[in-house]
This record gives sequence, C-alpha cells and structure tokens, in this order.
Amino acid sequence: MGHLYLVRHGQASFGAADYDQLSPLGQRQSERLGEYLAAKGLQFEAVITGTLKRHAQTWAGIAQGAGLAHEPLAWPGLNEYDSDALIRAIHPAPLPRPDTPELYRQYFRLLRDGMTQWMNGVVSPQGMPAYLDFVQGVRGALDHVRTTHSGNVLIISSGGPIATAVGQVLGTTPEATIELNMRIRNTALTEMAFTPKRHALLTFNTLPHLDDAASASWVTYA
Repeated sequence: MGHLYLVRHGQASFGAADYDQLSPLGQRQSERLGEYLAAKGLQFEAVITGTLKRHAQTWAGIAQGAGLAHEPLAWPGLNEYDSDALIRAIHPAPLPRPDTPELYRQYFRLLRDGMTQWMNGVVSPQGMPAYLDFVQGVRGALDHVRTTHSGNVLIISSGGPIATAVGQVLGTTPEATIELNMRIRNTALTEMAFTPKRHALLTFNTLPHLDDAASASWVTYA
C-alpha cells in the first residue's frame, strides 16, 4: 500500500497585484515542512506539482528543508481555479482591495457564491474550465498515482484541488467540498493510503510542523 501526501502551497501574496508568489512567511513555512519530513525519515518515490509559481516555490522550500533533489512532474490538472474570475462571474463591478476585515469577509462570501454557481453549472467564468473538467484534472492526478506508484508520493497543489481530491475519495457534495476548501491551511498535509484500485483518506489539513506555541503565528489560510 502506498501513501500520498498532498500539500497546499505556502502563504501566497493575497491582496497583492500578483497573488501567485509566496510571501516570506510562505517560504519559511515550506522550508519548515521540509525539515519536518526529513526528521520523520520520509522518502518519496515521486513528486508531482501544479504548474503555478507558488507550487514550484513551495516545492523549492520543501526540497531545501528536506535535502531532496527530485525532478517534479508538472500536472496542470492540479492548478487552482481562478478566484477572481469566479467573483467577476457573479459580481462584474470592481471590488476594493480586501484590506479590512469586512472587505475580506465580503470577498470570501462572493467567492463561496461564485464557486457554488460554477459547480452547479449556473455560471461559466471567463478563462476557466467547466467544473466537471476541473474535477477530471484532479481525478486524473489521483488515478496516475494509484496506477503508477506503490510507495510514498508527494503532491503540491492548492486548496481547491486538494479539497476536490478529498471530496472525490469521500463522495462529498459540492457544498461540503467548498467547506473543505475554505478550511485548508498553508502547507497543511493531507494523507491518503492507496492501492491500484482506490484511495483512502487517513488525515486532513494537519500542521505537524507548526504544532507548537512558538509557531502559532505561522498558521495562515491564504
């Protein structure tokens, strides 16, 4: 039986002109996770990442912290949905930068609404695949892991694909998948066992590398 470790990227640059860039804290989170994996003695048969910059940067931090030198397989189906396109599909007017608690809550209320309508086929956000195609991209990565590997595999992706992967394994509703998505923390680990036939969820959204009082301020969601 193999083990799949899914990692959400480190803290990105929420509210900046280019979100797809790790913050300095996101880089430190990634390196700390690598140090934890090395201390556990985990070795990986393969590493798979999405193709976004924050995925590659998170892998670079993990690799540095763990002393790993794998050449990751780039898998576009592990890329995140476009949150701005989802919001524009239901709220075309420009939004102010979410730099206050109220604007932050407004942003995520709209994002939840946009995700719900996208999942149910009500809206087709510009530049985004249909929801079923998004799911198939994630499912393809899971199928690749269980049919190609038998040891430890590391996937570095984003909250949406990881929540979708968990939802596919557990058979959750789209609404439950959204709730999973909104709870996933930066560099959190989700672990699955797998055989050639199936995946089984073992843990979800854990932060063992930040599980001490000194690291409390390192726990982030965006």
